[in-house]
Amino acid sequence: MNGLLFVITAPSGAGKSSLIEALLKDEPRLRLSISYTTRAPRPGEANGREYHFVDPATFAAMRERGEFLESAEVHGNRYGTSHAAVRKLLAGGDDLVLEIDWQGAQQVRSLLPGCVGIFILPPSIRELERRMRARGQDSDEVIQRRLANARDELSHADEFEYAIINKNFDEARQSLAAIVRAERARTPRVLGRRPELFRPKD
Repeated sequence: MNGLLFVITAPSGAGKSSLIEALLKDEPRLRLSISYTTRAPRPGEANGREYHFVDPATFAAMRERGEFLESAEVHGNRYGTSHAAVRKLLAGGDDLVLEIDWQGAQQVRSLLPGCVGIFILPPSIRELERRMRARGQDSDEVIQRRLANARDELSHADEFEYAIINKNFDEARQSLAAIVRAERARTPRVLGRRPELFRPKD
């Protein structure tokens, strides 16, 4: 039986990565798909854990060979998801989380229409800017570019099955876990796992 694919998207600074990290702790049966990127690792990140960090030439060669389920350029860097890795995990029955931008989400959802799309929204653009500046990782020029991109990204939120406003982290965390549990409890999913319960012989 194939596993569930959860595609989670948000503008930079909306708290997507922190929510996914919490979700993986709340739901240990979930696996995180590790994407490829050409951007440099941030402090505390490790190759093969947050991302597979590769140089632009390697990324381009992988894309040319058709190895990506989706790929996109975000803030001047390339990101891509291994097609083979995702299909292998899903075919093995693993439930998988894919953390990508809206462009990649569109590509994945067209190729794998059974996936579940979740969009994380900030409570406001002003709060999004405050969070970006609080991180202390980006210049003012980069922040302004990210805010401009965020406005465009937010216009695609209504393309997803679910939307969570990350105003209060604990509430957003609970909402995210609830979506995963509800999707797992859909009748076709339960029927696929335990058909004998639906047709008892005794």
